[in-house]
Formats: sequence, structure tokens, C-alpha cells
Amino acid sequence: MNKLSGNATVLKIVLLIMLGSQLMLNMSRPVITLFASNLGASTLEIGFLTASFAFLPLLFAIRAGKIADRFGDRLPVVAGGIGCSLGMALPFVFPAMWALFVSQVLVGLSHVFIAICLQNVLGNAAASKEQRDHYFSMLSMVVAIAHFVGPLMGGYTAEHYSYRTVFQTAMLIGMVPILISFYIPVMLRKKEETDPAPDSTTLLSLLKLPVLRNALATSALVLYSRDIFVAYFPLYGERIGMSDSSIGWIIAIQGLSMVPVRLFLSRLTAAFGRERILLLSIQIAGFAFVLIPYAGHISLLLLLSVFMGIGLGCGQPLSMSTTYSASPKNKTGEVLGLRLATNRLSQLIAPLFFGLVGSWIGLVSVFYVSGAFLIGGALLTKTKAGHQDQEGVGM
Repeated sequence: MNKLSGNATVLKIVLLIMLGSQLMLNMSRPVITLFASNLGASTLEIGFLTASFAFLPLLFAIRAGKIADRFGDRLPVVAGGIGCSLGMALPFVFPAMWALFVSQVLVGLSHVFIAICLQNVLGNAAASKEQRDHYFSMLSMVVAIAHFVGPLMGGYTAEHYSYRTVFQTAMLIGMVPILISFYIPVMLRKKEETDPAPDSTTLLSLLKLPVLRNALATSALVLYSRDIFVAYFPLYGERIGMSDSSIGWIIAIQGLSMVPVRLFLSRLTAAFGRERILLLSIQIAGFAFVLIPYAGHISLLLLLSVFMGIGLGCGQPLSMSTTYSASPKNKTGEVLGLRLATNRLSQLIAPLFFGLVGSWIGLVSVFYVSGAFLIGGALLTKTKAGHQDQEGVGM
């Protein structure tokens, strides 16, 4: 009973930290592209700016996981929170393009430690696979709530005050998770002394597992799509005459629509199967992307954003749980780092690619091409997964 009570406390601590850090992130990221555009940045420069968030995490995500495995989770989360707050302070103090670039690099690297360590804390706190799935589902739901509230806060703050005020507010919000991070119990990090030959399993050998490869591909596909929408829809909305708050609502409603999907995700996968849910959900998001340029009214854009949120809401929690379940006990942080590195690789390449597409062909082409990638990627991961759907994770 004490263990269950302790686990519930740990879950609350992790969810509060994640909520604060994601609010900080999600109220600032949609505004960054508008801020950059206001400073005179081109579509291609905005692509580079968006990609800068993923550059250092791509290089250091796996090493960050190793640090979590070796030294525990509390200090990396505290350090990550401090780095994120400093990153948010830069554009407020120095309203210039260089400050936006440095901010994105610093926040991107700092957020790696928060994301990996909080996932590791919950994975270690869970007493069973079912409880782990529940914990990761709750974590994803908190992220979805922040995806709803954050853009609204950022949009209204930018519209009624300024872009600089958005970063100032995000910095202040980011200080709260830092304080809560000191309550992460150190004893949660357990060394697997009974695990034979702890170094015998390499990441390359783990990548031979189809179930893990499929989880990594799905996660990257979903996350890059979300990032492309957050980066380029504000530019599209600005060009068709939408206000900052209306743009915030379009992005926010996508996050809100993820909440009920993630709430009932375990029931959906039990009833219809993991692969079928993933395939259908990602294809729904892909078709919503393609239809965005045809939706000239805000009500239609809100509807498409809802379908996009429903479609993208399944991939992250499923891939998170699958990745942890496929990890050796002494390498959970490292493998979660591999998942994050894969995500950041997609977040690095996609904005650069779509920045080129947008500058050469036009901004609306970003939505056509991204939608096609989602639909095609869903079919590809289905083909690769095949009969592996029931291996390894039992979802």
C-alpha cells in the first residue's frame, strides 16, 4: 500500500513538472515563427530556426540517457529546467534573430534531459506493464493539455502585449517545474545489479527488433508533423489575415482533441489492435494536412485541426510504452534517448526540407507534401510492422 501511495506521489510530481515545462514550450514555439517573421526572416530562415531546436538534442540525446542511467533523474531535470528558463529569457532581453536561434538551441538541449528523465522516472516507478502503460498515457495526456493551453496563452499574450512578453511569461512559468524537480525521489533510480552482462546489448542490436524500429519510426513521423504544423501554420494564418489569438486557437484545439484520444487509447488498442489504430490515426492526420489550404474559413480550419489532433494523438504514447518495454533494464534511459534522438533527427531534417519547399514552390505546398509524407509513412510502417504487431509489447 505504501509503495502504491509512493508511486501515486511520484506520478503527480512528474505530471506537474511536465505540465509546467510543456506550457513554457508550447506558449513560445508557435510565437517564434511570428516573431522571426516580424523581424524580417524568410520562409527558409524560419525553417533553419525551427530546425535549430533539434540540432544539439540529436547529438546528445543518447548520452543524456546514459547520464540518467548512471547518475539518476533529479539533477538532470533541474539542470534542464534552468536551461529552458535561460533560453526563454534571451528573446525577451534581446529581441533579435540571433537570440531566437540561441534560445532554440539551448531550450532544445535542455528539454532533452527533462523528457528522458521524466519518462525514466515513470518507467521505474511502475510495478507492472499495465501500470507503465497507464503512467505513460497520463504523461501524454498532460502534454496534450499543455498543447491546448500553451498556444492560447502565447497567442493572446502576443496579441494584447508583445512577442517579448510571451517569452518573459514562459520564463516565469518555467521556474515552477525547477522547484518541483527537487521532490523527485533519488531512490527511484535502481541499478540492475542482477542483470547479466550489462554491456552485451548494444543499441545497434536493439534496432534489429522490428517492434522497436516501428515504434521509433512512428514517433518521428508524428512529432515532425506536429512541429511542421506549429512552425508553418502561423505563417499561413498570418498571410490569410488571421489574428495571433485565432492562430493560437487553431493550434490549441489540436492539443485539446488529443486528450480524449489518449484517455481511451488503451481501450481502443484492446478493441481494434495497435497497428490498425496507428495506421488509421496517422492517415486521418495526413488527409487533414492536405485539406488545410482548401479551408478558407476559421471554422473549417478548427475542424481540420481537431481531426489532426485525433490522428496524431495515438502515436506518441504507444511508441513511448513500446520503446520502454523493448529496452533492457539497465539501458532504459539510453534507449529512450535513442527514441528522442530519432525524433530530433526528424525535427531537424523536416523544417529544413519544408523551408526549401515553401521558399521554392510556395507556403501551401508545405501542407500538401507533409500530408503525403504522413499517409505514405503510415503505410510504410504498417508494411514493416506486419505480423510483429503482437510481439514484444503485448498491446
